[in-house]
Amino acid sequence: MGDSFFDNRELSWLKFNERVLEEARDETTPLFERLRFVQIFCSNLDEFFMIRVGSLHDKLLVDPKDRDNKTNMTPKEQLTAIAKRVRALIPQKDEIYAEIMRGIASFGAEHINEEKLSPEEDAFFKAYFNREIRPLLFTGIVDKTHPVPFFKSGEIYIGCKIRKKTDSSGKYTFGIMPASENLPRVVFLPNTTSEDGKPSNAPGRFMLIEELICRYAKQVWDNFEIHSKCIFRVTRNADIPIDEGLYDHDVDFRDIMSKLVKKRKKLSPVRVEFHGNPDSDTVSIITKMLDVDESFVFKQTAPLSMGFISSLEKRLENNPELFFDSLSPQKSPAILPNIPLIDQIRKRDILLTYPYENINQFISLLEEAAVNPDVSSIKITLYRVARDSKIINALNRAAENGKNVLALVELRARFDEENNIGWSKQLEDAGVNVIYGLDGLKVHSKLLLITLRDGNDVGYITQIGTGNYNERTSKLYTDMTLMTANKDIGADASVVFNALMVGNTAGGTNRLLVAPRGLKNRIVEFIDNEITYGSDGYIGIKINSLTDRDLIEKLAEASRAGVRVELIVRGICSLIPGIEGDTENIRVISIVGRFLEHSRIYIFGKENRRRVFISSADFMTRNTERRVEVAAPILDKELADKVCGNFSTMLSDNVKARELFSDGKYRRVQNDEPPLNSQQYFYEQAYYAAQIASEENASRQPKKLQPQEESAPVKVKVRKIRK
Repeated sequence: MGDSFFDNRELSWLKFNERVLEEARDETTPLFERLRFVQIFCSNLDEFFMIRVGSLHDKLLVDPKDRDNKTNMTPKEQLTAIAKRVRALIPQKDEIYAEIMRGIASFGAEHINEEKLSPEEDAFFKAYFNREIRPLLFTGIVDKTHPVPFFKSGEIYIGCKIRKKTDSSGKYTFGIMPASENLPRVVFLPNTTSEDGKPSNAPGRFMLIEELICRYAKQVWDNFEIHSKCIFRVTRNADIPIDEGLYDHDVDFRDIMSKLVKKRKKLSPVRVEFHGNPDSDTVSIITKMLDVDESFVFKQTAPLSMGFISSLEKRLENNPELFFDSLSPQKSPAILPNIPLIDQIRKRDILLTYPYENINQFISLLEEAAVNPDVSSIKITLYRVARDSKIINALNRAAENGKNVLALVELRARFDEENNIGWSKQLEDAGVNVIYGLDGLKVHSKLLLITLRDGNDVGYITQIGTGNYNERTSKLYTDMTLMTANKDIGADASVVFNALMVGNTAGGTNRLLVAPRGLKNRIVEFIDNEITYGSDGYIGIKINSLTDRDLIEKLAEASRAGVRVELIVRGICSLIPGIEGDTENIRVISIVGRFLEHSRIYIFGKENRRRVFISSADFMTRNTERRVEVAAPILDKELADKVCGNFSTMLSDNVKARELFSDGKYRRVQNDEPPLNSQQYFYEQAYYAAQIASEENASRQPKKLQPQEESAPVKVKVRKIRK
């Protein structure tokens, strides 16, 4: 026994992003969707450098001897390993991008190689540059009297090594032009006409704005000789120490956050990317200006930013073969039409699964609560919400109708800070009581509590979810949401909100597991209980990331006791399975597909002792110890069976699942079973169940129904999983 079953967090994350890149390589995926996976790979890598690499740079400055608690690597060792791995991934991404674009070119959207422009095309682009781009360019130079300008993170720049034509000293200076401010990213050639003289329907051949600026730079520097030129992009550290302002109680936290968000934009560079193969002298000038270590200077042939593909999508939308088939979230058969949802939840728990089922059915609960005279208060935690949010609208309407509405808006939701600051102001304007969270602890839970007058008694409707209250991401992320009238759960939720309102963390809850005081320790208890059953024990966990050393060691202990442990971990997994004597009874898979796997499920035990939870918390120390998270038990046996059935289906995925082996490598699941894409299967089931429910509802005779029959759950006979 030892530490041989641990993997480094950062290197494990890079393995996850490599799995994303594999989806871009998968020829069974429609061509434009493959391009979208390239974009996701690149945006993931951007955030990784901004946050994780930025954090390691900070550690290197503050405590260079600090070591990762799982692999004992120093910040320097981790940075070296990261740079090496990223340098190996970039050529793969470039090759995949080139292959995809060759395929898309056959549909008329061709990214033109500037070296192959015809004279007519060159004349068009040159004229376009002089007419539309040059007047908007902001140019600058770097010399003794012109200091190095500020390079914005994520912006694309053109750098030119130049010398005045009248200067005989032989000294060069450096010219800079930003390529992505107030300029169109894509410039298309005018559509040609077909042989019959009619306008062509071809999407169009194009160049990117940075390529045009670089190509026609001499039009800008007409009084200079251009020795060399390049296209480059800077990534800055975005790991701002948010907690530094939390304890100044004389300043509103929202004002602190606004200042810190501005500060983020000015942190030190951690990466420089160059397009193509620029002159080494020019590369050296830029990296010295930015003070970036050469190991974090990367060259690539693909565009430095993939944001332009939205412009292509619009022009290719008439080619359905390039895209996934359209899928729409379905109405859950568990919810009957034309009956108040609050009444239905009072009779039975309801579980929704996104994106297969529609979040609007949950939103209708909030909309009902906003006008229901029996509702006295609504309390909710908001982490990330959509920019055009029906949920915010429902909360505003409830407040305007005289309900007591409390919204905890987490202003520290990374990269959503400005959005949440705006929502907090709008909620306050509508009369909602807004609070921001706790000192030093993010509130990441997805918790809603509706309190009702029930005669002389108090009733609760509680909703606990695995994902955000966000209509947009509910169509892209797989999540679960439980709605229940269970009084114990409602009382626990009330304890959580009462603690948050006075700046405390909740303790002593009965049904709910609530971090940071009552989640990790309860999970350890459940694992310990399974250890007592030895080979008859069972643990099933689905999460986004696994990095908490205590929980990893506890799972290894369970494995050594013979407990069967099945883990579905989408992203980072710092546990290596299959290590003899430590983790040989643990299986780990990761599903990367059309939708982002985001639901968290905990299963402990089998049959009568089975405990099933859904949760907002991953098994990361930040979630278990430094955030407010909530896990809810699935007490209804039928719903628990459904959650466990979904878990089993995902374990059987042999199309989009990769299994992690003892050598630390992921490989696609391959077996003799019929192909099973779990995400596709769940959507098929949702469509089938909605259709059956619709037919059954249409055949009902409302006048003959008794009240109890109206609220009875719809029984849907669905197809069994293919085995």
